[in-house]
Amino acid sequence: MKHIVYLSRAVRPLSDQELQELLTQCRHDNKRQGITGILFYSHGHIAQLFEGEAEAADVLFNRIAQDGRHSDVTKLVDRVITERSFPGWAMAFHPLEPAGFEALEGFLLPDRMPPLPTGLSIADATLVDLVRLAVLGPIPAAADGSPETEETR
Repeated sequence: MKHIVYLSRAVRPLSDQELQELLTQCRHDNKRQGITGILFYSHGHIAQLFEGEAEAADVLFNRIAQDGRHSDVTKLVDRVITERSFPGWAMAFHPLEPAGFEALEGFLLPDRMPPLPTGLSIADATLVDLVRLAVLGPIPAAADGSPETEETR
């Protein structure tokens, strides 16, 4: 197995409806191909870490790199792994219109991101956190300076 991390830009911003269609398509295709991972999207910036059998992961990356909806596709990591870090497919997005995102099943607002999987190496956890920060920006801080959570809101 391997995981690949890449950054890209959407050729044009995606609407709420397009994001919902993307989620549906990704879940279907990734389940069929044995791909899991996490995708971040904000204001046209895309970052994704996906994992699966090497051949399936390479095919997916090549398809993304050729996809006309992406530009400036840059592979950051391509390495062998022994076990999955993201056993389920999840997507996190910074809301274009916050109310619209509340209704999108499977989308996570940046301040509702679950903790990173414990199986990630320190390097991978740092990379995922840096990619999340680059795409989504900082998580708002609570009054005491700690990251804001649903309980502290």
